[in-house]
Amino acid sequence: MKSDGKPLAILEGIRILGFTQFLLGPAGVQYLADLGADVIQIEPPGGGLFERNYANGDLFLNGVSTVFLCAHRNQRSLTLDLKHPEGKAVAKRLVAGADVLVQNFRPGVMARLGLSYEDVAALNPRLIYASCSGYGEASTYRDRPGQDLLMQAISGLASISGRAGQPPTATGAPVVDQHGAALLAMSVLAALFDRTRTGRGQKIEVTMLSAALDLQMEVVTNYLNGGHMQKSPTSLADMLHPGPYGIYETKDGYLALSLVPLSLLQEVFQLPELAPLATDRFNYPAREQIARVLELVMRTRSTAEWLEYLVPRGVWAAPILDYKGTFAEPAVREANVILEVEHPVAGRVRLLRFPLEFSSGRAECWRLPPMPGEHTQEILQELGYAEAEARRLQEMGAV
Repeated sequence: MKSDGKPLAILEGIRILGFTQFLLGPAGVQYLADLGADVIQIEPPGGGLFERNYANGDLFLNGVSTVFLCAHRNQRSLTLDLKHPEGKAVAKRLVAGADVLVQNFRPGVMARLGLSYEDVAALNPRLIYASCSGYGEASTYRDRPGQDLLMQAISGLASISGRAGQPPTATGAPVVDQHGAALLAMSVLAALFDRTRTGRGQKIEVTMLSAALDLQMEVVTNYLNGGHMQKSPTSLADMLHPGPYGIYETKDGYLALSLVPLSLLQEVFQLPELAPLATDRFNYPAREQIARVLELVMRTRSTAEWLEYLVPRGVWAAPILDYKGTFAEPAVREANVILEVEHPVAGRVRLLRFPLEFSSGRAECWRLPPMPGEHTQEILQELGYAEAEARRLQEMGAV
């Protein structure tokens, strides 16, 4: 449920302006908001923010997008027309007193609005300016859209997933967006720390292309140094690990087998076909043979029977679960990963908690994902606008 207090206040006193949309930018500033920062999301008047009007699987809870709900907690909403002179003046007044500005428009948009790094650094030299885009401001592809699936395609991630002989496979979740969001939050924290020593702000650039490649650090390093890069037609999970590393069909489902020394594998399974292959600890060249032998054996028992047999014998194994199974698992229940909140429009909403633990407290939802411009009057008055002046700005459409 919504907390009355703010138990995790690591970034208390830090004000962050979010000129963000889609997933990467909002998720990145949500991490910082969960840590206690005062995050003010700037959005256009009229509720036109993309993620308010788009929902994965077309899932809206009483009209509220689940995409919006998943990445906008603990933030305040200020509506501004950044093309209106008075709306732009409000933005610049905010910038003058902020610690961080995060934006993920396409390159050039903020400059056209008069809010480039050079523009705002002149107003506030201590400001940290985090700019996120698909390819970066200096890239040949700077004007191309930065979107998760497109990044999986161009970075090679889709090409290395799936089995040999099958089409390239996209991941089942927007992993580039989410990794980019984590990198964004990490970079802001590093820049805030650096500012304590130098007294100066700086510009940060986060690109989805770099995030997509960073996700593949291990595989890319192998490729860059002449490593084996052939996908397997068997149950093996990737191109790099020795057998039996992969996902195997059982009598009633699927089971993952991780790194297992071949001597242990032979001891546990007692298969004559494995004996001549177990002379090497892992025997990478024999990975396909190992997988084919185990594919036949694994189908002879159920997933539960295999787990009961393998885990006590030291074999690294885990069941392949759907989400229903995942959230029924004791370890997942004990981790307390779900946060339930009562939204005034969407009703009861279940979200994932902030993923880190601190001895100083745990991040809670102390501010619900806001309605469009819900905090506009509150923020304007904090900036020194009189109540009548704030109403005037709203009436003229500047905010």
